[in-house]
Amino acid sequence: VQLQASGGGLVQAGGSLRLSCAASGRTFGSYGMGWFRQVPGKEREFVATIAWSGAVTDYADSVKGRFTISRDNAKNTVYLHMNSLKPEDTAVYYCAARPSFWGGERPNDYQYWGQGTQVTVSS
Repeated sequence: VQLQASGGGLVQAGGSLRLSCAASGRTFGSYGMGWFRQVPGKEREFVATIAWSGAVTDYADSVKGRFTISRDNAKNTVYLHMNSLKPEDTAVYYCAARPSFWGGERPNDYQYWGQGTQVTVSS
C-alpha cells in the first residue's frame, strides 16, 4: 500500500489542523493505521492509532483530549484532527499502515509509511 499524507501547515497556538492520509489499494480496511511525528534530532514519536474497523483508538498522553484519529474506509483515508495546538506539536507528521487489526504505538510494527507533512505551530 502507498500512503500520501497532506494537510500540514503553519498555524498559531490554539488553532486547529486536519491531516489526511490517503492510501492506495483495495485492502485499506485490513490495515491498522497510525500517526507519528518527528522533530530533528529526536526519535519518531507515537501520536495516535486506530484499528481497521475504526472502533478502537489510542493516543499519546501528550495529545489526548486534543487530537482525534478517524478513518473512512470507503475513501481509503485516515485523518488526524488536531485542536488546541501547541508549539511543542511542531513536527513532521507521518502516517503508517500495519497489515493487522491493530496499529499500535511502536513504529517498528508498521510496514508502510507516508512521506510526512510538516506542522508548525507558532506561539
